[in-house]
Order: sequence, then structure tokens, then C-alpha cells
Amino acid sequence: QVQLVESGGGLVQAGGSLRLSCAASGSFFRINVMGWYRQAPGKQRELVATITSGGNTNYADSVKGRFTISRDNAKNTVYLQMDSLKPEDSAVYYCNAEVSPRNNGVYYNYWGQGTKVTVST
Repeated sequence: QVQLVESGGGLVQAGGSLRLSCAASGSFFRINVMGWYRQAPGKQRELVATITSGGNTNYADSVKGRFTISRDNAKNTVYLQMDSLKPEDSAVYYCNAEVSPRNNGVYYNYWGQGTKVTVST
């Protein structure tokens, strides 16, 4: 069983910064892509950023230049540094990981429980 545990959410003023962390634990062989998604009230969940095991990154246009995704493969942890936060960044942020429980090339998608980010004006 694989678990993703997020931390780092909270309340911040517009223009401020927060750093989210997500650690994967449990029994597995390999983690491929890790990423962050977010869901605001009344809206669909959307991609924020992803990072491969090799360090290749992808960002939503709305966060480019403000957010930075990184990962520590040795710790099975992904981070999201969020700077210049805006009220429209307020949402529940979810960690996602493509995990292979066994060395057979089969990957499954896992989600964290979510951490709330609120940006005030």
C-alpha cells in the first residue's frame, strides 16, 4: 500500500509564499511522475505542476514563473514552492504520484488527502 502525505498548506496574504511537501511511503518499487493538482470550490481539479524522476518539469500557464516544483528521489518527496501568491491560487492542493508497486512496468495513480491553501487580499 502506498500513501502520500501532504503538508505545508495554510493562510497567507497575497504576494506571500508557501511551500508544500508530499512524502510517499509504503512498499513500492519505483515512482515515476509526481505532481501537484488543485481544486477550488465549484471548479474541476486542475494540473498545477509535474516533475519526472529525471527532473523534467511541466507547469500550468497560470503558475509559470511563480511556482517551482522539485523532488528528492532519495526521500520519495515532492515539493511545491509557491511565490507571489494570488487570491485565485486559493484551493485544496493534492499530491499525485505514478507508482509501480513491483518491478513489472505497471504503474498506478495515487493521491494525497489534500492540503488547503488560502490566499487573502
